[in-house]
Amino acid sequence: MRLLIDTHCWLWAMAEPQRLPSDAKRLIQDETNTIFLSSISALEIAIKFALRKLNLPAHPNEYIPSRVSANRMTHLPVYVTHALRVGELPRHHNDPFDRVLIAQSQIEELPLMTADAVIAQYDVDIIWAGRGRQPRRGRARK
Repeated sequence: MRLLIDTHCWLWAMAEPQRLPSDAKRLIQDETNTIFLSSISALEIAIKFALRKLNLPAHPNEYIPSRVSANRMTHLPVYVTHALRVGELPRHHNDPFDRVLIAQSQIEELPLMTADAVIAQYDVDIIWAGRGRQPRRGRARK
């Protein structure tokens, strides 16, 4: 399976795996799966770290590449087509980072692992990584 991981899920997987449901942890740990971390997630992490809104055990310049490599993940660049799709999305979600992830999920046909129920309002395959009930809309799957 190929999947795109949302920023908060990636952070949880790296530092607080107990926050993820067991199904989500299994997907991340399964070596036969290809887990993509978007460059927009790296940007979001770097910005929040610089603003002191996010604590990491190391600077993002070291932490992100080392964790991506150690966990056999793949970088997903933000392409012009992704950026242009963001402008076509309905305004359900106002977070620009999440909107890029939604566009990437759609264009690259990658299910998006997330715990953000608002994302389920979009036409994307969701791998639910939140606690509690899965969102009712969208194409949620475990």
